[in-house]
Amino acid sequence: MENVLQIVWLIPFLPLLGFLVNGLGRKYMPKAMVSIVGCGVILASFLMSIWVFIHVREGGGYVADYFNFIVVDKLKIPFALQVDELSSLFLMIITGVGFLIHVYSTAYMHEEKPEHFGRYFAYLNLFVFSMLLLVMGANYVIMFIGWEGVGLCSYLLIGYWFKNVAFNKAANKAFVMNRIGDLAFLIAIFWIIAKVGNANYADVIAFAKAGKFGASDITVITLLLFVGATGKSAQIPLYTWLPDAMAGPTPVSALIHAATMVTAGIYMIARSNALYSLSDLTMHVVTYVGLATAILAATIAVQQNDIKKVLAYSTVSQLGYMFMALGLGAYSAAVFHVMTHAFFKALLFLGSGSVIHAMSGEQDIRNMGGLGKKLKITSFTFLMGCIAIAGIPPFSGFFSKDAILLSAFEENKALYAVALLGALLTAFYMFRLFFITFTGKFRGTEDQAHHVHESPLSMTLPLIILAVLALAGGWVGIPEVFMKGGDKLSAFLSPVIPVKEGESPGHSTELALMAISTIAVLAVIAFSWFRFRGYQRKGEAQGLAKVLENKWYVDELYEKIIVKPLQQFGSFLNDVFERSVVDGLVNGVGRAVSYSSRQLRLLQSGQVGSYVLLMVLSMLLIFVLQFFLRK
Repeated sequence: MENVLQIVWLIPFLPLLGFLVNGLGRKYMPKAMVSIVGCGVILASFLMSIWVFIHVREGGGYVADYFNFIVVDKLKIPFALQVDELSSLFLMIITGVGFLIHVYSTAYMHEEKPEHFGRYFAYLNLFVFSMLLLVMGANYVIMFIGWEGVGLCSYLLIGYWFKNVAFNKAANKAFVMNRIGDLAFLIAIFWIIAKVGNANYADVIAFAKAGKFGASDITVITLLLFVGATGKSAQIPLYTWLPDAMAGPTPVSALIHAATMVTAGIYMIARSNALYSLSDLTMHVVTYVGLATAILAATIAVQQNDIKKVLAYSTVSQLGYMFMALGLGAYSAAVFHVMTHAFFKALLFLGSGSVIHAMSGEQDIRNMGGLGKKLKITSFTFLMGCIAIAGIPPFSGFFSKDAILLSAFEENKALYAVALLGALLTAFYMFRLFFITFTGKFRGTEDQAHHVHESPLSMTLPLIILAVLALAGGWVGIPEVFMKGGDKLSAFLSPVIPVKEGESPGHSTELALMAISTIAVLAVIAFSWFRFRGYQRKGEAQGLAKVLENKWYVDELYEKIIVKPLQQFGSFLNDVFERSVVDGLVNGVGRAVSYSSRQLRLLQSGQVGSYVLLMVLSMLLIFVLQFFLRK
């Protein structure tokens, strides 16, 4: 098996190869060839990921050590890739969903010029490569390389239409806010190396289990890692970049929000579960930051009118649920929700792209309506995604969200109540979005009504496949209350993520909680139907609705207390400190040298008498120094 898995480097290498081919050949290759290369390398990686998954399931994990990446005195950081239960699951999610997004992109981006079409697929391939390296690294240093890679690619793809100044600002915002978290992650890596002597997962986990970390060390390290995760996975306070990431093409939004990047923080904490389980303080911080993010983002999504912004805040909210599960120690439930979320959120984003494509670029749902009649495949698959994210059985979102809510109930009843409120808000804003967009009368222009049509097969086929996964993807985690031995996912992940210990609330209580959440969600959907089925555009929002529409004015607050003071400080450094102090010092040295040179030049007068006088004076000075001042 070791000889077989030694070639796992091909999984990330193939997308990297696709990036090089499409990137270097973008000016010469036709669109068809770019599509074949871009999609083909991801398909090949997906097939290899399935092969690796089968081997891991049969024989366990394996670390492929290729060469020493860093060697400094006793410190050795190998370039090693690790395939185990956790990484093999993420490999299939990244490459599988990523392949469908690539196929969808071939039609969605068909109007781009060949050169830019090639650039787009090169960036997309590089994005997948970076994410694969992140999850396959056998130590924190290799993970960090992939971590930085996805940050770079998000910047490149969010600002893909670089001639638009607003899009460039959104890309810069994503890049800068991610750097804040990345700095904390980097400090944590240095701290781990200082204590353990290297950054290999196996050694760090063994060190932690042996109790060699001090209490303060483990708390600081885990909190720093969590700050890093808040940047990538958009948690309070570093979440505002994610909605602005909608500036990129819609398939990019699907890739960032569903299969890559935002799941990086979840993966990192799940991978570091042995560290987190040792710090109660950090676990509580993760829990309540996650819950606060879930509720805050859900309230904002309720009043958004941009179809992609609703889904963006939905992603932030769902990530909050995943972090809450991590903080509660339900690591496998968080990973389970990552998987199901990848299916239905990719479906919803690609479905929104199909709507935008049909509406000639329109994204305001108030200008839509009645699209279900002409976009039958898109509307049906979008409905499947809405049902899945709302958590209605037997769709995938029901099982993963139920696992998280059950963990919250076991920990704290009040925590469960707030988490359930977030689930109801999810159902409300998603079906508000669906009913306003696909039901009622068309509210767009006559020209838009004339051009509305279903998307081509290359766009609808990924929607259909993702709809099937949104329905059945959660069946690998069916709880014991429905089927003995049904939760195969937790059992599969158990070598990496220990099964959460503690008393179960009992089957009857679990069934009652499921019934309460399902009935409440159905009631919210019914309320949404009655309120939005005949939606007519109204005037400007007022009161709380206006506050929610403006996202609690968090961006404005950040602008006032952080961005503007920093810009003013930068202006002061540039206009005052730079010109008066730095330039003054440099220019002053130059002027002093110039003045001294002009004065010394006068000594070279060409008059022999002056030279003789200077020689005599110099001899007298030497005489005085030697005989009167010398000790």
